[in-house]
Amino acid sequence: MNAMNTHYPDPVRVEPVNRHTLAVIVDNEPGVLARISGMFSGRGYNIESLTVSETEEARHISRITIVTTGTNAVIDQIKAQLDRLVPVHRVVDLTLQGDALEREICLVKVRGEGEHRSEALRLAAAFGAKTLDATLNSFVFELTGSTEEIDRFVRLMSVIGLVEICRTGIAAISRGAEPL
Repeated sequence: MNAMNTHYPDPVRVEPVNRHTLAVIVDNEPGVLARISGMFSGRGYNIESLTVSETEEARHISRITIVTTGTNAVIDQIKAQLDRLVPVHRVVDLTLQGDALEREICLVKVRGEGEHRSEALRLAAAFGAKTLDATLNSFVFELTGSTEEIDRFVRLMSVIGLVEICRTGIAAISRGAEPL
């Protein structure tokens, strides 16, 4: 029985789920990405966005940017488990560091015929999207921005005649002069 001498169970405490952007510095060698993604899938964590690139060619160092969600306890567990992996040099939670700059690139293919053609061009200009390809019946636009901005652009283009989308995932960096 609980403290109030009742047969009803204590109410379940629900912790908020937050989105976190993690920067992971690793050795650039075969299998590193598989080990990291395997750690996530093996424990039932989801990766919402993943970008990887070599950042220091001379030292063979890569930077992996991972966006994931979870309670504070889950995020702490993810960071601790990533930190224990052998090829990982450092794990930094950019969300906790403060205002990180986050951007993603999106390529959007849209049908553009009749009045939809001018509307597609007008919306692209309003968002600052670059026209990469134009035919008599379609456009391919490139847009760089926040995830929310790209989501809005895609929603608007879906009304016009969205054909295909390709997104890079989030690249993030902390503000200020200090390195990661």
